[in-house]
Amino acid sequence: MTASIPAPDREGTPPERFVSGDPYALDPSAVKDPPIGWRASSKFFGPGLIVSASVVGAGELITATSLGAQAGFVLLWLVFVSTIVKVAVQTEMARYSIVTGEGAMEGYNRVPPRVGPVSWVFLMWALMAVSKLVQTGGLIGGMAGALSILMPLGFGPLSPTSMTIWGVVVTLAAIATLISNRYGLIENVATVLTMTFVVVTVLVVIALPFSEYAYSGAELASGVSFQLPIGAIGVALTMFGLTGVASEEITAYTYWCLEKGYARWSGPNDGSEEYRRRARGWIAVMQKDAMVSWVIYTVSTAAFYILGAAVLHPQGLFPEGNEMIRTLSETFAGVFGEPGRIIFLLGALAALGSTIWAAIPSWSRSWANALSIVGVYDWADGRRRNRWMQFFIVVLPLIWLLTFLWINSPLVMIMVGGIAGGIFLAAVAVSALYLRGRIDPELRGGRFLHVALLISAIAIIGLGIYSAATTVIG
Repeated sequence: MTASIPAPDREGTPPERFVSGDPYALDPSAVKDPPIGWRASSKFFGPGLIVSASVVGAGELITATSLGAQAGFVLLWLVFVSTIVKVAVQTEMARYSIVTGEGAMEGYNRVPPRVGPVSWVFLMWALMAVSKLVQTGGLIGGMAGALSILMPLGFGPLSPTSMTIWGVVVTLAAIATLISNRYGLIENVATVLTMTFVVVTVLVVIALPFSEYAYSGAELASGVSFQLPIGAIGVALTMFGLTGVASEEITAYTYWCLEKGYARWSGPNDGSEEYRRRARGWIAVMQKDAMVSWVIYTVSTAAFYILGAAVLHPQGLFPEGNEMIRTLSETFAGVFGEPGRIIFLLGALAALGSTIWAAIPSWSRSWANALSIVGVYDWADGRRRNRWMQFFIVVLPLIWLLTFLWINSPLVMIMVGGIAGGIFLAAVAVSALYLRGRIDPELRGGRFLHVALLISAIAIIGLGIYSAATTVIG
């Protein structure tokens, strides 16, 4: 399931980028000294790049652009706040996984009180996961929509026939390329796709000042002035819930950290100072990896938001779903000609494709771990674990395709899952606070990290309560 490089580290020899052996088995013989400093640590980054690929996709491309179209530049600052505030919970769950060797699902199942054989958090995950089957169908729809606009197959852009054909093609291609379930392949492709959409979106935003949709320095300054107009509160809450890492990305990040090797290289906790030194070192690598990830998806999200604020807001245009992609592509065709349209669509395809690429194996790990928790099989059996992951790599995209063909409204599908994810994110924050107390005090980090986690958890729990209340009232 993971790639390995048998040659040991030697001076002048590149370090092994992926752990060898079963990444979920903490073997004393597999320990590895952690790198020191950013340059050395960067050779072991990877989980965050997969998360970045997952974060910036249909959600950010459609919702962030739509929010920019509605609010203009005034809420640009919230992109940075809403993304950074969730990182503390993300890194705290990953810390737990590095120390214990357990994925997030097993951690959730340890949070009291219990409802029968499982934790209440596990039950909330199950409810969220079912609703996400609707949202993730929007990923297939978004990718099919972009491809239909770029290559309508003679049926017209976004026509039902073109959308259906491209939806099937996207689904089958994703299954075929991911079925090997190799971490190294997942990380490498996610990295290429992530860098592609980052470069394209940033170039598009840089090009806008040279067009009729030029924005000024004053407009950008207004976007970071921390204003919150009364009429924009609803948009602000939506942005906070839908931008940055969501509950599913936080959950998946723990598995990617394990499969990268952070826990296995730390080794089993034997209570020794040597173990604590290694664990602290690999936790530090994880934190750097998470911060790089935050920079990547925040810059991309801000770029999409600026697109909406600069191009759509002045025109009073608020397109939904795939119409957002078509409207922007036509806008860039009008300003920069056909090359502008193609470049924008290629960036959109990279963003949407990266999300599908990361989401499928991410969800397959959560679902496979969930089955082991309820007693279907033994998670420690690496062969059966991998088979169950592969099973979900096939089944989940097919379900997503069916939900897309049934509902055929990407924006609605994304919003349904977004509400459920916002509610479950509160449970994830509670879990992070509880599980922190189960970690060796010397591995918990300092007071600053504790305060950051508390602030993050309070903000997320507040959002979860609001989402639940508005859902019931609505």
